[in-house]
Amino acid sequence: MNRRRFTRHLAATVGALSLGRVGRSDGALVASTLRVDGDRINRHLAELAEFGKNSYGGVSRVAYSEFDKQGRAWAMGVMREAGLTVSIDPAGNIFGRRAGSSPSLEPIMFGSHIDSVPSGGNYDGDVGSLSAIEVARTLGLNKLVTKHPLEVVIFQNEEGGTVGSRALIGEVHAADLAVVSSSGKTIGDGITFVGGDLATLATVKRAPGAVAAYVELHIEQGGNLDREKLDIGVVEGIVGIGQWEVTAEGMANHAGTTAMSDRRDSLLATARYIDMANRVITSTPGRQVGTVGRVQAFPGAPNVIPGKVVFTLEIRDLDQAKVDNLYAKVKVEGDAIGRATGCTFSYTSLHHSRPAVCDARVKQVIETTARGLNLTTKHLPSGAGHDAQHMARLCPSGMIFVPSVGGISHAPKEFTTPQDVVNGANVLLHTILALDDTAWS
Repeated sequence: MNRRRFTRHLAATVGALSLGRVGRSDGALVASTLRVDGDRINRHLAELAEFGKNSYGGVSRVAYSEFDKQGRAWAMGVMREAGLTVSIDPAGNIFGRRAGSSPSLEPIMFGSHIDSVPSGGNYDGDVGSLSAIEVARTLGLNKLVTKHPLEVVIFQNEEGGTVGSRALIGEVHAADLAVVSSSGKTIGDGITFVGGDLATLATVKRAPGAVAAYVELHIEQGGNLDREKLDIGVVEGIVGIGQWEVTAEGMANHAGTTAMSDRRDSLLATARYIDMANRVITSTPGRQVGTVGRVQAFPGAPNVIPGKVVFTLEIRDLDQAKVDNLYAKVKVEGDAIGRATGCTFSYTSLHHSRPAVCDARVKQVIETTARGLNLTTKHLPSGAGHDAQHMARLCPSGMIFVPSVGGISHAPKEFTTPQDVVNGANVLLHTILALDDTAWS
């Protein structure tokens, strides 16, 4: 379907919603007043928060922990109560399926994750997962059957490297399975622990086009929506991440007997490097970010000039070319710092993910749907990685953001207001309905 036809079709669909009716093959009508049960979603958020709850208001429900396993069992029970057919795939992902009226159509998938970082909050991932279940329940209670089958997904181990969604694109390899997760288990042992099957892991890979569309509701994890008092973020895309370990090498020597002019101080060189990297990143127009997040000096004694420093450099942006260019500029200026201080810098790649731009049609549906619900919107990128980043390689994908109060995330004070949770869930509900009426060919 070309852009003009798609726009006309979308306008007609959302217009019909606003008038209170959209005809369906089963004779059901979608009322403009169709809404999720907000009290139930927020009650479920509080119930899920009990699994891994700590004394200071947050949660430690890291993937493959006992608390993760308990939370997953609870979530599967809620999915069954919502009328979904529940299964665990060989990668350990949880799926809740709802049949459509046209079995030949590919499924529309939506959901998120429920694992947390250590000492994390109660909204990251949880809002999207529980809202997806509530959307399916709302459709069932209203006896509304979509044309496409629906798949509510709870991806496993999002926080430890989006392992579950990477499995769907065939990018979990033997080396990944040997990595030790935050739970202390290897990823391979963790997948088995939560009900997956390593022997058939390869079968979870889906071909591009095997999913009609994917939508993920998530807290923003930033302060834009909260600061500007806006309701809904329409995500433009998920940034690419370049992450390197940088080693600065000089020469260790006695701190008391080595003249300042004779020193090859790798920590001094690193300090200048960090300031330089900040200047390079901020001097280029745009929304890119750069971070030095870990610094270790060796040998680490008060009376020894550091001979080696190991630190990390990370650059994120929605434009991969910009990430590459900024990295190149930092390296050039780093070499100049090295020459001036008698030190050298070397680089080891740690992690790289390419940007994933959200599908223009899905973004348009989210925008139009939110406006139809009288909610304010803003288009913005996601500075954090998400499962949607990998799903974008399989199908048209999009993300809905709701505000994070104070921009706080990955911390016990992470909070999204009950009303914002409900707003996001209702946008998700009507986005799924609008996508179901969309011809993707």
